[in-house]
Amino acid sequence: MTYEQIVELLDWAGGQEHPVRITTTAATEVLGVPTSVDTHPTALEVYLRPIGQDDTEIALSLTAISRVELL
Repeated sequence: MTYEQIVELLDWAGGQEHPVRITTTAATEVLGVPTSVDTHPTALEVYLRPIGQDDTEIALSLTAISRVELL
């Protein structure tokens, strides 16, 4: 996927509170609901609420994402 496709899908999923599967460039999978996407050049991160952990939020670098799928 291109960077633009990744950001677009994460933005849409976050607006709909729809869970996604993110595959990183290191072949790690993360499941969660995007809470925000920061495309500012000094940040380049997506924040996610992992599925089943409503009180937790994690950040992933957008440049470390190779694929995003809707669940």
